[in-house]
Amino acid sequence: MTRIAVIGAHGLVGQNIINLAYSRGADVTGVIRNADHGEDIVRLGGEVTLVDIESASAEELAEHLRGADAVVFSAGAGPNSGVARKRTVDFGGAVLTADAAKIAGVNRVVQVSAMGVDEPLPADTDEVWAAYVEAKRDADLYLKASGLDWTIIRPGGLTNDEGTGKVRLADKVERGSIPRADVAAIVLAAIDDDRTIGRTWEAISGPDTIEDAIDAALAAIA
Repeated sequence: MTRIAVIGAHGLVGQNIINLAYSRGADVTGVIRNADHGEDIVRLGGEVTLVDIESASAEELAEHLRGADAVVFSAGAGPNSGVARKRTVDFGGAVLTADAAKIAGVNRVVQVSAMGVDEPLPADTDEVWAAYVEAKRDADLYLKASGLDWTIIRPGGLTNDEGTGKVRLADKVERGSIPRADVAAIVLAAIDDDRTIGRTWEAISGPDTIEDAIDAALAAIA
């Protein structure tokens, strides 16, 4: 792991990824759309790249990804956005990232998704939540069909608690929560471990170190 580009770098998961990667000696580029957030990225140890993933072309984003060893997509429209932005950010941004990674010659992509997005939604589901789930589901499907070396991490409820380094990973896990710091650590562990390529895992806090949790998840499908 030497150079990582993080799409959605100012989100709380993205900030944790940048800070942890920097602390481990990686060069990190944080892709953000708001220049006012650049100081936060620099403070965490990242370089700043300004790209609006809702309006940029894949070619434009690719120019900023060239030379990266891996790309992480952790962008999201946020809880206060409407239906339309779930599609343009959570889905459209993921599609743009996969396409740009291909153009830039960056084969390794790790995507932060959400638990349970493959499950059918009740008919009375709130329309914004439904749009979010559908966007994440479709983004995952697009990445899986991209031909890239992908890993998809689907965390449970996200907290700002201090990371413990103890998690559970599996195709399906019970409902639970996980600190954003531990999601970041899982993302970086996935980048470092080629055995995680082509895997989609849900993640919550659990009893195992991240390395042991990866071993267990792989053993379960062997």
